[in-house]
Amino acid sequence: MSIIPGRMTDNHSGPLVVFVIGMRINHFHKLGKWLPVFRAMGPMLAELAANPESGFIGSEFAFCSFRQVLLLQYWRDFDALEDYARNRDAQHWPAWTAFNRNIGKDGTVGIYHETYAVAGGAHESVYANMPPFGLGRFAGVVPATGSRNAARERMRTSAGTSEA
Repeated sequence: MSIIPGRMTDNHSGPLVVFVIGMRINHFHKLGKWLPVFRAMGPMLAELAANPESGFIGSEFAFCSFRQVLLLQYWRDFDALEDYARNRDAQHWPAWTAFNRNIGKDGTVGIYHETYAVAGGAHESVYANMPPFGLGRFAGVVPATGSRNAARERMRTSAGTSEA
């Protein structure tokens, strides 16, 4: 990926859902338990990427440590995310039921997710001398203009505080 010189921001407008999902390997020696959990996400992402109407915007993958992985996802809205999660004909449902059947509460693998609903105009991103990344990779980037305090003012206003 090419580095885009300068200070950029994403070109997304409107509401957004940020979905953080990941897994933690608690017992490395039980490869047959945690590897299927790790491998389950790829087919889901391929399915979502092939269907622009799904509301899925894109994702970034990261290793947080030698035992923990994280996937940062961007969605159009919560309803789209929930519709996918509950769709019994999509890849997520069988992966979720397999996790519950094969892992359940045995402690081999930990999974987690966090969901953040962001109102339109209530997010901020800055990419300085970076290749396309995160929301900017999927929504495109534009030069970040204005004062360095503009983000602080916008974020405080959207959070319901009036301090500057």
